Amino acid sequence: MPPVNETSFETVLGERIQDMLDACTRCCKCVEVCPSVVPAGIPDAKSEDLIGGILDLVRTGKGPETSRKWAASCMLSGECIKACDYGVNPRFLLAMARLSVAKSDKEPAERRRQGVERYREVSRGVAMLSRLQLDTEVLERLGQKSASGSLPAEPADFVFYTGCNVLKTPHIALLALDIMDELGISYQVMGGPSHCCGISQLKAGDAEMTGRMASNSMEKLSHSRLGQVITWCPTCYVQFTENILPTVERQRGSRPFEMNPFMRFLRDRLAQLRPHLQHRVDIRVALHKHPGVAGVVEAATEILKMVPGVELVDLKQPAVGLQSVHVGVLPKFKRELQLRELEAARDAGVDALVAVYHSDHRELCAHERDWPFRIINILEVVGESMGLYRHDRYKQLKVMQDADQIVNECRDLIAKHSLDPHDAREVVGRLLLGDQPLPLKVSEQGVVAPG
Repeated sequence: MPPVNETSFETVLGERIQDMLDACTRCCKCVEVCPSVVPAGIPDAKSEDLIGGILDLVRTGKGPETSRKWAASCMLSGECIKACDYGVNPRFLLAMARLSVAKSDKEPAERRRQGVERYREVSRGVAMLSRLQLDTEVLERLGQKSASGSLPAEPADFVFYTGCNVLKTPHIALLALDIMDELGISYQVMGGPSHCCGISQLKAGDAEMTGRMASNSMEKLSHSRLGQVITWCPTCYVQFTENILPTVERQRGSRPFEMNPFMRFLRDRLAQLRPHLQHRVDIRVALHKHPGVAGVVEAATEILKMVPGVELVDLKQPAVGLQSVHVGVLPKFKRELQLRELEAARDAGVDALVAVYHSDHRELCAHERDWPFRIINILEVVGESMGLYRHDRYKQLKVMQDADQIVNECRDLIAKHSLDPHDAREVVGRLLLGDQPLPLKVSEQGVVAPG
């Protein structure tokens, strides 16, 4: 519980926003480096008008259509942050512009309703797709049990924060835990909808509930011995490190923990990791890249190069966005990017296209059936070299491309978890099979063509 008389989260967030507005000089460097401007269809807009409009949107929720389009098209690539010389975080300002627009366009009750609906939709999808793949014991290992918020007698050195949606592709999260076990890392797992970062409420324009949800999760995450949270999800990382923790620090005078993305955490321990990479993995790979969290692509590259037998090929494709799901604000652009990357991987003769994040894997993995290379997660490569293996059940189900077949394949777990088969089929069709921005190849006969 916050102390009595503590200034509200939304008020302090507003103070941070005002400081950022005051610091912006309208130098326009953020516009010049932004990869969203051209595919958003606003390349002819004057840079000073775009950023000026964003500042108006942040202040009032009203501004020119080109600036609204720019804010809505932000892929969270982070290039703007590196370009600014004045300590401004333009990505934060664009997020606050979207928040202000939502507050201007919708009444508070409608914003609250949309936030609740988004949260429930995420919760339902995560719960269903994880239970179609995992039994209760493994779900509990990933922190998904009624007592998951309870603290151990002795706090672990780290909290490993999964976020929500990686639980749809649980082999990735489990490999992260397996790797930490091999390295002797002391951790407690937290995550899932019960530890929401508040992003659904922020997108709906409900800043007050964003603060409540995130502060509740923050209190749970703050109980590691070292005050360190290892985070998997880049969305949660940006939400906490740019929106929540700086606001709470200003509100309370200190922040309860620091966050470090898992790939950077691993890179910081290369000397510890290297002796465990004992098995050759003779594979020619290309890395699917998203630069939104500074240092993650570089860490992934360094780790892959350290695995014996791995040959890393640069496909020389654009790297944009925080993760694949964020590029979805520009759907046509996203489909073109994914197709060009698949074609480049084919032309380069790679054995595998390797992604880091869970949304990348969800969107790309079914293409494995159409192209002459595998689509895998980076932790599968690291794990193989360490003698670790987790079956990619998500990909196995998705390549079936038939909701009824998938539900039938999962019938034992549906029964064990007392799931409704009709609900399972709806979620499979909408979220597992529907999560396909670039359609699979189709032959003239209307069936998926072989690679």
